[in-house]
Amino acid sequence: MEPHAMLRTLAFVTAAMVAGTASAAPARFAERTVDVHGKTYRYQVFIPADVKKHPAVVLFLHGSGERGSDNQKQMTQGLPPWLKEHMDFPAVVVIPQAPDDTEWTDPADADYAMASLEKSVKEFNGDRKRLYLTGLSMGGYGSWQLAADHPDTFAAAAIICGGITTLGDDEDRQLFVHGAPEGTDPFTWVAQKIGKTPVWIFHGGDDHTVPTEQSRKMNAALVKRGAEVKYSEYAGVNHGSWQRAYAEPTLWTWMFAHTR
Repeated sequence: MEPHAMLRTLAFVTAAMVAGTASAAPARFAERTVDVHGKTYRYQVFIPADVKKHPAVVLFLHGSGERGSDNQKQMTQGLPPWLKEHMDFPAVVVIPQAPDDTEWTDPADADYAMASLEKSVKEFNGDRKRLYLTGLSMGGYGSWQLAADHPDTFAAAAIICGGITTLGDDEDRQLFVHGAPEGTDPFTWVAQKIGKTPVWIFHGGDDHTVPTEQSRKMNAALVKRGAEVKYSEYAGVNHGSWQRAYAEPTLWTWMFAHTR
């Protein structure tokens, strides 16, 4: 082979190697923003290594202790810490942060969560048949809200220590699933609204923050409707049942087995 031909071949191989290396980006978390109703919100996204075309996309809603505006506290509990130990996770994960003194069941926060999901689906060309929902505590309430409000969006949901009805007598809190007509049973109403969305419910059997009865009643309402529902109650576990839930070895196999 002539010298100039060898140089061309070497340049081609080198360029191909560089291109291949560049495309194999490592898994990472990245900050994003979305504008909703004239307000800019910040959120995080977990991006899998060398993200594939049309990936599955998971929306995660945190609990009340992670509210704020730093776009960091929502990374400290639940799914994000689990992801940091499982960076081979194959799906995009959207991780919004609710502002202080708000609830995921507030219409504004619910719209923001869905907007961050929609923007991520567009950015990563996500598979709309494989969108998944999960949340804990306040985020469990929010997950029931979104599942009821958007019954044709999610392929499956994993809802941890959440609930449907209000806790205590604080009238300023909006932590209950909105929309149930007066005089109707809210658990039955949510089960009807969710329709065919498969749900895996988790709760600690000794939860002193969100009573376990919230999930028991929601499970019973879904069973009565003949819905696809799994229920895991951890005996003796208080509110932090998300650690056990996200460590369930079959959770993601079950979730990703479902498509719209």
